[in-house]
Amino acid sequence: MKFPRRAQRDNSINLTPLIDVVFLLLIFFMVTTTFTRETGMLISLPEAQAESPSREPVTLELVISKEGNYAVNGQSLINRDIKTIMAALKDASAGDNQMPLVITADAQSTHQAVITAMDAAGRLGFETLNIATQQPQEP
Repeated sequence: MKFPRRAQRDNSINLTPLIDVVFLLLIFFMVTTTFTRETGMLISLPEAQAESPSREPVTLELVISKEGNYAVNGQSLINRDIKTIMAALKDASAGDNQMPLVITADAQSTHQAVITAMDAAGRLGFETLNIATQQPQEP
């Protein structure tokens, strides 16, 4: 006696719809992601040293107060405009952009005030830019 054979069922999972959904999600995230390009400046940060240098080279000092006001070599500027900062730096350096520039900012001043000062120095072509730090307190 011959019995009819049962049709064998395929017990595997169909992955095609899953792959389609994954690709759709990938395309969705790629399209909706925003890419931002950050601009920056290369600066050399000073390291705190135990000794003071033997002789002080001629430097420009740009001080930024807590309120965001600027002073170049002790002279306060009339406003916070970048053109004013550039003019004051150019006058104080007598056009010598090889002179080292030290930016001393109050700890409570905004980052934007420091970036504006760095941008003004960069536009004038200053190559040596230092940011003043405070010596760490010993316990």
